[in-house]
Amino acid sequence: MNTSFFGIFWPIMSVLAGGMVGYGFGKIQDAAARRYHKLQQAGQFNSSWAIVPGSMRRTAWLLVALALVQVICPMLFTAGCQWWVSGGVVAGYGVMLYRQFRLRLAAAR
Repeated sequence: MNTSFFGIFWPIMSVLAGGMVGYGFGKIQDAAARRYHKLQQAGQFNSSWAIVPGSMRRTAWLLVALALVQVICPMLFTAGCQWWVSGGVVAGYGVMLYRQFRLRLAAAR
C-alpha cells in the first residue's frame, strides 16, 4: 500500500490551522466574557442588552481570520481539506468551551 505523504500532511495541517483559529477565537470570547461579568457584578450596565457588546465584531474578526487562512494557505482548502479546517475550528473552540464548563463546574462545588 503506497500512502502519499501529502495525503496525510494536508489534513493534519488543516486541522491544526483551524484549531488555532478556533482556540484563538475562544480565548478572545473568554476574555470578553470575564470582563463583562466583572462589569455586571460592579453594576455598571444600564440594561440587559449591554451584557455582550462587541460580539458581532468578534465574530466578524473570526470570519476575517478564516479568510486569511484561506488566502495564505490555499492548499488547506483543496481536495476536501476545507472540512478538516472547519473541524479544527470547531475542535479549537470546543476546547475553550469545555475548559469554561469545567471551571464553572468546579466553582459550583
